[in-house]
Amino acid sequence: MKVTNELWGNIPILHITPDGHDEGPLPTVIFLHGHTSAKEHNLHYAWQWAQQGVRVILPDALLHGERDQSLDEVQISLRFWEIVLTSIEELGFIHAELHKRNLTTGEPAVGGTSMGGITTLGALTAHPWIKAAAVMMGSGNYVELAKAQMRQYESRGFDLPLTDNEREGMLQALSRFDISLNRQAFNGRPVFFWHGVKDPTVPFEPTNRLFHALQQDYAAYPERLSLMKETEAAHAVSRKGMLAATSWVTARLTE
Repeated sequence: MKVTNELWGNIPILHITPDGHDEGPLPTVIFLHGHTSAKEHNLHYAWQWAQQGVRVILPDALLHGERDQSLDEVQISLRFWEIVLTSIEELGFIHAELHKRNLTTGEPAVGGTSMGGITTLGALTAHPWIKAAAVMMGSGNYVELAKAQMRQYESRGFDLPLTDNEREGMLQALSRFDISLNRQAFNGRPVFFWHGVKDPTVPFEPTNRLFHALQQDYAAYPERLSLMKETEAAHAVSRKGMLAATSWVTARLTE
């Protein structure tokens, strides 16, 4: 595979193409990294997809990788939702660039790990062009997750820099991207979930709850929905999970 470091607008990306396919459109995946990670940490996913003839775009999220601003872990955590919402917006720009550059056959899939999986689920509410999604230990219940994060910060003695009105405004804004409150946004699009049952960072149960609700919505086409759970896994995707996700998405892109 060929890996090039490019700048699309103000977004640093790694652009991965299969050998011998430098030019012309290909099935494409945009894959998003996790919190405090960076684009290059998902190259093993890109390698698998490239072997299957898929183009892969790995962007750096705001405040991550080449966009790092030397914030400490607490500072960057307090801006978690700003990062997620910025990534959802930037997916629209990346999508436009893919078509402008004639790089994708049809519409791309979107996926990600942890924060990237969380972003992917929110992006499904905003971008009807997403052809398929791979959600690796992500969660779509934005409001519930944000409230839990705020309780956690406060229990650790941190004063959140938010007034009551600002807090309510933030939760209201997040509710628009909360896929658990907007299940109709899935619109029957293929979605693969992977989650470790013992995940202490992004709890498994909301994903399990969402999946079971979606099974009713997808009753006419159950093959478009998949949950791979690993009972002993925590907050790290297994090799088995990574291979299953990449193969599943490739099949959806080439149907």
